[in-house]
Amino acid sequence: MAILIVVNSTERWPLEITGVELVAARDYLTSPAWAEKRGLTVFNLCRSYAYQSLGYYVSLLAEARGHRPKPSIATIQDMKTQAVVRILSDDLHDDVQKALAPLQSDEFELSIYFGRNLARRYDRLALELFNAFQAPLLRARFEKHERGWELVRIGPIPAKEIPESHRDFVVEAAQRYFANRRFAPRRRRETRYDLAILVDPEEPNPPSNARALALFERIATEMGLGVEFITRDDYGRIAEFDALFVRVTTSVDHFTYRFSRRAAAAGLVVIDDPQSSVRCANKVYLAELAMRHRIPIPKTLIVSDADPAPVVAALGLPCVLKQPDIAFSRVVVRADTADGLDSELARLLEDSELVVAQEYLPTEYDWRIGVLDGRPLFACRYFMAKRHWQIYRHGTDGDSDAGKVETLALDAVPRRVLATAVRASRLIGDGLYGVDIKQSGGKLYLIEVNDNPNIDHGYEDKVYGQMLYERILQTFLDRIERAKSAAGRP
Repeated sequence: MAILIVVNSTERWPLEITGVELVAARDYLTSPAWAEKRGLTVFNLCRSYAYQSLGYYVSLLAEARGHRPKPSIATIQDMKTQAVVRILSDDLHDDVQKALAPLQSDEFELSIYFGRNLARRYDRLALELFNAFQAPLLRARFEKHERGWELVRIGPIPAKEIPESHRDFVVEAAQRYFANRRFAPRRRRETRYDLAILVDPEEPNPPSNARALALFERIATEMGLGVEFITRDDYGRIAEFDALFVRVTTSVDHFTYRFSRRAAAAGLVVIDDPQSSVRCANKVYLAELAMRHRIPIPKTLIVSDADPAPVVAALGLPCVLKQPDIAFSRVVVRADTADGLDSELARLLEDSELVVAQEYLPTEYDWRIGVLDGRPLFACRYFMAKRHWQIYRHGTDGDSDAGKVETLALDAVPRRVLATAVRASRLIGDGLYGVDIKQSGGKLYLIEVNDNPNIDHGYEDKVYGQMLYERILQTFLDRIERAKSAAGRP
């Protein structure tokens, strides 16, 4: 992929960056030769991105020519929009507080050169901001308020304002960035579309194990889908792909949701889509949804007060308490006594205004029905962990044990189990879901609809094998084709 740096004046440009082509903005905008070139990534380093300035037109015409401008017009507008800056400040709140905590002042400016800063302690924050705005040279201004440090403004740094003492570092940061494999010529065979699979190499229990990911990659390639595994550091590259498959445990307050939201906004096919993530994440929402649509669930009470008496009266003991927005049931507890219920309610209500309380239904296993596009995909029985009342038993040291998994053919599953799973999933959307159902006393009870269900080699694929992966990938292909067709693109 050819790299082009566009500046106001090549004669006045103070940096010497090898391996890239430097061109004046007016030349790029008016020369037919540049308009006819294909496969360019255009780094717009003009002094200003103001409306109808040279910098503005460089990004605007780059998009029209099918080049990849950095920043894009959408990013330029985002930098000017205070509401977007506030949203980003909220999204990066923890990273901002961690990076700026040692500072004694109430104001701080961070210079970001191709995703880096001279001080290594700001590297993570600099990269997050660069990924969000994808402008090569950025200046972010922070102020300390009651709730901590907040991002109040972000914009480009004109090259002439780069301190002379910083220039060698800027050149080194640019060279390092351009040396990344994303700019290397692609050696893989031509593919119809590009699928990004989001992974977290540090996640201890990801939703797909290494063998499953390898199968997704191999089978996708055979089907004409180019696969690239990306991480949280590739946030700024989302627009390079046609689809995003999230294989990291999701949460609304997490980088996975930011990836999903940005990909959907860019027109990519996304699984898990942001709407599904929001709906599945919150147990209060799921309880209300099920009750409204008359899908049986365990007796449920939405609690906002630490008084245990109403809970005991409605549900009896033992009962189960759930923090509404949490993954892997890490904050799901069983209260066996009134005193235990009292203390657990108080603890959970410290972090959430609402807590879900449900009757305790002991079962040997829970059904897990995978659903994709409103149709059953796989079926498993997830058994309770040994000597425990849940599928997962989380230790105090961060380790966890899980019960055995039994995978069944769909035609071996009671029809009413499949029907309940499909009906519940369709209330969420048409994505990929794992629907958990308890079967107790001859009755079925919906427990959860999960986005981002496990697809692990040796477990969920044990019955259908390669067909399971093919069906998921075919869904991506079909949706990409429909999206391209609707947009009038070949």
